[in-house]
This record gives sequence, C-alpha cells and structure tokens, in this order.
Amino acid sequence: MRVVIQRVSHASVTIDGIQKSSIQTGFLVLLGVEEADTQEDIDWLCRKIVALRVFDDENGVMNRSIMEVGGDIIVVSQFTLMASTKKGNRPSYIRAAGHATAIPMYEVFCKQLSNLLGKPVGTGEFGADMKVELLNDGPVTICMDTKNKE
Repeated sequence: MRVVIQRVSHASVTIDGIQKSSIQTGFLVLLGVEEADTQEDIDWLCRKIVALRVFDDENGVMNRSIMEVGGDIIVVSQFTLMASTKKGNRPSYIRAAGHATAIPMYEVFCKQLSNLLGKPVGTGEFGADMKVELLNDGPVTICMDTKNKE
C-alpha cells in the first residue's frame, strides 16, 4: 500500500462537475492498493498519518500533527501510484489491486482513518474520472509505502 500525503491549505474532489468533497487545512491523501495488502498495512498507515508531525508550531517548526491542528483529510484512490516504469515508456499497473480487492480496502482505510481522526474524511469515488484541486502548503509532500516500513 502506498500513499502520497500532501499538506494543503485547501483541497477538493469534483466528479462530473459536482464537488464531492472539500476541506480547508489538512491532508490530501492519494492511496494506491496492491493485491498483497492487508489490514496490517491499513493499521500502520492510518496510525502514521494521524501522528505525522508536519504542521507548524508557534515557533514555525513542523512539530504538530493533524490531530493537534484540527485538520481535515480527503482520501483519493489512485491506482497509478502502483505503476512500474522499469521497462519502456508506458507504465505497467500489474501491481495495482483489482476492484474486488481495492474497493473494500479503500473503504476500510477511509473508515479507520476517520475513526482515528475523530471525524469523517472526505473521499473521491473509486474508478471515477475525478478532478482533484489543491493548494499544497509548504510545499509538504510525504510518500509512504508499507513495504518499506522497517
């Protein structure tokens, strides 16, 4: 499981001209799922995300978590995070989980993240053509892969 976490001043997801989710200060999380991912991967990532200290404290030092600043989160499924570019110029998505695995994992991830955050997280729509807008604050962008957690 891979995520790209962007600290944002605001972010939104629009599908077919209708805004599905929007937040102000917080994280836009792009989530890639592969077939081998488990509940353990979800647990680890969700705990890391809510504890990640990348928000400024009173001294301008990145020392506060999203919990401490009362931020919000939008989670967008993004199978392209699992792309392999080893051969040729056309990415291979062979590592990306199929719908039967990825959709339930995405839903559980969002629910668990919401529970840890203590409020609903915004979402996109799995498989939809989404327009994602954000203002990256910093910029701060963090990548995590559960296969590299040690």
